[in-house]
Amino acid sequence: MALPDGFLDELRARVSLSQVVGKKVLWDKRKSQQGKGDWWAPCPFHQEKTASFHVDDRKGFYYCFGCQAKGNAFTFVQETENVGFMEAVEILAREAGMEVPKGDPKAQARADRNTRLREAVDAAARFYRTQLSTAAAAEARAYLERRGVKAETLERFGIGYAPSGRTALADALTGRGMEADLLVEAGLCRRSERDGSLYDFLRDRIVFPIRDGQDRAVAFGGRAMSADAQAKYLNTSETPIFDKGAGLYNIAPARSAAGRSGALIVAEGYMDVIALHEHGFPAAVAPLGTAITEAQLALIWRISSEPVVALDGDTAGLRAAYRLISRALPMLEPGRELRFVLLPEGKDPDDLLRSEGGPEAMGELIGSAQPMAKLLWREKTEGLVLDSPERRASLDRDLRAVLDEIRDRSIKMHYAEEFRRLRADLYGYGHPGGADGSGAGASPEPRGLPPASGFQKRGGAWKKGAAPLLPSTEQSRASLLASGAEGVTDRLREAVILATLIHTPVLIDEFAHILEEFEFRGPGHAAIAASLLRVPPGVDAEGVLIHLREEVGARGLETMLSPRHVQIAPSVRRAGDAELARACLTEELAKLGAARGMAREMAESVAAIAGSAGEGLDWRIAQAADAVLRAASAGEGGRSELETAPNGARLDRREKDALQELLRRIGYEGTGP
Repeated sequence: MALPDGFLDELRARVSLSQVVGKKVLWDKRKSQQGKGDWWAPCPFHQEKTASFHVDDRKGFYYCFGCQAKGNAFTFVQETENVGFMEAVEILAREAGMEVPKGDPKAQARADRNTRLREAVDAAARFYRTQLSTAAAAEARAYLERRGVKAETLERFGIGYAPSGRTALADALTGRGMEADLLVEAGLCRRSERDGSLYDFLRDRIVFPIRDGQDRAVAFGGRAMSADAQAKYLNTSETPIFDKGAGLYNIAPARSAAGRSGALIVAEGYMDVIALHEHGFPAAVAPLGTAITEAQLALIWRISSEPVVALDGDTAGLRAAYRLISRALPMLEPGRELRFVLLPEGKDPDDLLRSEGGPEAMGELIGSAQPMAKLLWREKTEGLVLDSPERRASLDRDLRAVLDEIRDRSIKMHYAEEFRRLRADLYGYGHPGGADGSGAGASPEPRGLPPASGFQKRGGAWKKGAAPLLPSTEQSRASLLASGAEGVTDRLREAVILATLIHTPVLIDEFAHILEEFEFRGPGHAAIAASLLRVPPGVDAEGVLIHLREEVGARGLETMLSPRHVQIAPSVRRAGDAELARACLTEELAKLGAARGMAREMAESVAAIAGSAGEGLDWRIAQAADAVLRAASAGEGGRSELETAPNGARLDRREKDALQELLRRIGYEGTGP
C-alpha cells in the first residue's frame, strides 16, 4: 500500500528510536550519554555480555559492533516482532498516536506529484546558484563578501541569486519542459491577476535554499538587495512539501553536528546560522521567518535536550525570548530545557563573531547561557517597585499564573521552589532549612509511633481516618504546654498555623510568603515551615504528611501536632475546608503578630525603666500591662475567656510574673492582681 508522502517522515520525527529499542534492552548507563542521544546496550540480536549495540537517537539508526545488525526504527520492529514493513509502521504509528492512512488510490498520485515538486525546487536551486556568478549579481556578491561569507560556505549552503527580471526563473524552467502550474504549486512562481501570465516570486534577492530533514530542497528564503523592497526577508509560500512552521533552516547538517558535540544553537536568521557555521559552530538552526512554533520546539528537543537560544540583547530580542518561553512552558518535562544567550545590545551573532573577541567570546556566552527560569523571573520583575503588600501580591499572582502553565508536576515543583528562592533574595530575607538552621537533623520514624492528626498506616500506606485525640505520652507531658515554658502561647499558635497548612495544603502557595518571612520559634517549626515550601504542587494532605515525615522526621512532626490545643483547632478538625482554614490562618497570624509587637514594646519599656528609674515613666504602657493581666485573670472560675478558647491568647505563668514585676517596679497600683 502506498503511504502519503511525508507520513513516514512525520512518524520518524515523533518516535524516538531509543524509546522503541529501550523496550527490548537494558541500557548501559555508564557508557550511554542520554543528553547526546548516544545509547549503548547488549545486543538484542545475539547473546553477549558487553554493550556493543549502539543507538544514535539523533540520526535514528542503530548498529551492533558484534553482529553488524543495523537499521532504523522500522527495521528494528520488523526484526524483533517478526512482522512486515507495513505492520511495523502500524505498531509505531500507534505508539506515536498517529493513524495509518487507509489504502487510497490517490495516494500514489500525490506521492508522484510531490516528487515532481521537489524536482522543480531542486532545479530552481541550481538556477539561482549559477546566477550568483553573473554580472547582474555583483552587488549581491559584494554584500556577501562584506559579511565575510567564504566561497566554500556559499557552496555548502547553496546560496544563490534571484535575478531582477520578472520571468527569468519561469522562462528557464518552462524552457526545460516543466509545467507552469507545477511552478506555481511549488511556490516558485505566481500568476498575474490581470492577465494570468507567469512571473517569478523571488526577484533581485540573495537566495537561501531551505532543506528538509533529509537534506532535500523544499523552499527558498530571499534577502532583498533593494532598499525599497517591501520585505527585507521573504520566504516562498507553503506547499505540499513545505510547512514553514514545522521545519528549521540547516536542520539536517545541524543534527549531525549536534550528534558529535551534544550542543545545539538556535539563532534568529539564515545569516546568523551561516556565520556560526563559518566560525566553528556547525550545530546551528533558525526558524523560517516566523516565531518558533511548538512543532519546531519538539524538533529542537529531539536534537538536543538543552539547546541554547541566541538572541539580540535589545528590546526586540527580549520580547522574542519571552514569547518563546511562554510557548515552551506547557511542553517542559525532565530532559527538555531551554537556555538563553542575550548578545550585547546592537550585535547579532555575525557581528560578535567578527569582532575582536571572535569565536572565543561567543563560546564564553554559550557556556554561560541563562536557564529559562532566570529569564522568566527577569520578565516578571524587571522595572517593578515592590514597596507595598499589594504590589507583592500582584507579583505572586503573576508567578502562580506561570506555574499553572507548566503541565509536568516535577518541573512545576522545581519552578515553584526556584521562584520562592528568588523572592527571598529579592525581598532580602531567607529561611533556615531546619530547626537549627542547618537543614539537618531529621530523625527516623520511631517504631510504633501513633501517626499524627488521624493518619494511620494501613496496607503499607498512610490513610486518612478519624482525627483522634492522642493519649498523653511522656513526650507530650514534657512539652512546652505542660511545662509552662516562656512563650508557650506563641509556639502553640505557630503549631496551629503549620497544622492548618498541612491539613489544607491547597493554601500553601497562598501563604508561602508567611512561611518564608515569618520567624518560627517553636521546636522544629522552622524546619517544618521550610519543608512545606518544598511540597510539590497538587499534593493532598496525606502526601504532605508523608513528605514531612521523610524530610523532618516523624518525631518532630508528632511533637508539633500532638498538643490538644492544636488538635481541637477548627481548621485541623475540619481538614480540607479552605475557607475555614484561610480565616483561621488570618486570625492566628494577626494575634501572633500583635502579641509579638506588644512583647517588643514591653521589652523596650523595661529596658528604659531599668536605665532611668524614677524618670519619665511611660504610664500608658503600665496601664496596658495591667489591662492584659486583668483580662488574663477574668472569667468564670478565675480562667479568662481567652484561656478557654481553642485558639485563645493565653498567658503562661512566666509571662504573668513578668507583667506583675513590671508593675511592681514602676510602683503602679492599678486593678491587676
